[in-house]
Amino acid sequence: MEDNKVLRQQLATMRQSFFDEGILDKHYVQVEELEDKDNPHFAEEVMTMFFRDSTKLIATVEHALEKSPCDLPKMDKYLHQLKGSSSSVGASTVWSAINKLREILKDGDIERFKTQFLCLRDEHEKLKGNLEPYFQLLRQVGPVETAQRPM
Repeated sequence: MEDNKVLRQQLATMRQSFFDEGILDKHYVQVEELEDKDNPHFAEEVMTMFFRDSTKLIATVEHALEKSPCDLPKMDKYLHQLKGSSSSVGASTVWSAINKLREILKDGDIERFKTQFLCLRDEHEKLKGNLEPYFQLLRQVGPVETAQRPM
């Protein structure tokens, strides 16, 4: 029982670090609040779908960058879609990186866009790399009541 308490504290510390570092925001909390006894892993399922879809969109943008000339309106459409899904799950740093990319895209500076695009990929991978062990630990210790979750 004591081990479970230690793991729950570790879990709470991990989760809080996501907010402290700005990786996640209040929208993620709203996703967590949709969990209940019938669907205790709802947040993990939503984030899994987000990573599946966002990984495809990032790859699509990457392929679009290889074409010359780049179809800027189409690229902006992909980024807009990615921005919406990032916002809805609370992926704050990913969302910020997308906003920067869209501003650069408006300027038409493809070389700067390519450089900033690497930042987006890094933020996306960082988010995924942080959440995977978090969800693994969460499955190990079991769900925490929403009211007990600090932010």
